[in-house]
Amino acid sequence: MRLVLDTNVLLAAVLADGLCRDLVRKRIRPHDLFTSQPLLDELARQLRKKFELDPDEVPLMAAYQERAALVSAPPLPKPVCRDPDDDVVLATAIAAKADLIVTGDQDLLVLAQHAGIRILSPRQFLELLDRQA
Repeated sequence: MRLVLDTNVLLAAVLADGLCRDLVRKRIRPHDLFTSQPLLDELARQLRKKFELDPDEVPLMAAYQERAALVSAPPLPKPVCRDPDDDVVLATAIAAKADLIVTGDQDLLVLAQHAGIRILSPRQFLELLDRQA
């Protein structure tokens, strides 16, 4: 499966032991990961601003950057999300030809899908994986 993980999932994986950390460390291994420079920049900005962490010193982030393929995500032709800042997640998924976006953001989750790409919460994604096992 081709996946785009939203910044909030990665932040949760870095900051707390639990569902998102398990997802990022173990459950996504057999899947193809994609990101874009705007998503990586947002992640670095959030780590610095909200948590006073240097992204270069976060081992999980270094591993993610090495593993996720970087795609160029041109802006969407027109706004889709009720929070326009979230359109970059959709643009990244479209550019990656992703099957799925994993996010905790209600502004994305309310869409349920966009351009044939499913949008699931981390819990919904793990439940999907469990059903497929």
